[in-house]
Parts: sequence; structure tokens; C-alpha cells
Amino acid sequence: MNGVASSGESRVDIRNLLDEFYHQPIGHSQLAEFNSVTSVPVPYDSLLDHHAHMTVTVESHYQQKVNVEVHRCKRHQSWYSREITLVTADSKKIVQYGIVRLDTRLLDAGVWKQIESQSTPLGRVLIEHDVLREVQLCGLWKVNAGHRLASLMSLGTGDQVYGRTALIYCDRVPAIELLEIVSPTTSHDG
Repeated sequence: MNGVASSGESRVDIRNLLDEFYHQPIGHSQLAEFNSVTSVPVPYDSLLDHHAHMTVTVESHYQQKVNVEVHRCKRHQSWYSREITLVTADSKKIVQYGIVRLDTRLLDAGVWKQIESQSTPLGRVLIEHDVLREVQLCGLWKVNAGHRLASLMSLGTGDQVYGRTALIYCDRVPAIELLEIVSPTTSHDG
């Protein structure tokens, strides 16, 4: 696994995100096998290869709101991490898996309180609170599901999906690291 993917000056090391919940050497493979790629096939390209919030992107693609389901979370000093899936509100389709790692010191108390409540997708919280933000795509990944990812996303072990690493700047400061993997999809989903 090539762990560091970067775009410009910003970097997100996928190994560090995975270590939040899947400890090396064997834990990463329980989730999935990751291979860095320079592009992803249609329609994954429109879902992943951009500098926008995934909440907005998947809601647009599936033409319905998504809800967050938090599977695990932890806090260490000022760092908060959570492992999530996004599920469409109407059809209950699992559309995304993610690991989020953020520095709580860089967020307004109201923003942090809503994130900590685990009731609203991260992107929607930032948008609703009008946080000055920039999403930077750091890397694209071809992902072969391990048994844990397969279980969380209703996939078969070994199924191939695609994901990305990204960094969100809040008020021009890098504050949130993301691993986002989208469900198998077609151009006609939604």
C-alpha cells in the first residue's frame, strides 16, 4: 500500500487514518486493501475526483438526503475520530464509508457540539454553520474490501470499490482528514 497521497502542499497519510481503528500490521487488511490510483472509472470520477463535500456529492447523485451512522468514535486530547457510513434517508442505501479525524481546537464550540452529537453528516454541519472551508482532494484509491468493510457496506469480501483521501481546511487551517469510500454505483443510481 502506498500510504501517502498528496496534492500540492497538503498530505493525508491513509495509514494514519486507518490506525485510528485498524492497527497495523494485520488490522488494515481487515478493512481493505488500498492501492493508490491516478484516476477512477465513471461514475466514481464524479463522486470522488473533486474538491467538494461528499455529503453534498452523494446527496446530489442519489437525489435524496443522507444520514450518518457512527459505528465507532474516540477522542484523544484535542483529536476526535469516527468511523461512519452514510445512508440515504428514503431508500436506506449505504452510499459511503468513512473515517474522519479532526482537531476540535480548530472548530467553533457550536460546530464541535453538533459534530459530537453524531446526528448530522460532517459536511452538512460545516455548511449549516457557514464555516469558511476548502476541501482538498489528496488521493484516489482502488479498494478491495476486507471482511470489515464488506460487513459495513453490504459488500462481498474482495469486492472492488473506490475511495479518496481529502483534507478540509476550516478558516484556512487544515483541520479535518478524511478517508471516503463510495458504494458500488452506476450512472443511473438515484
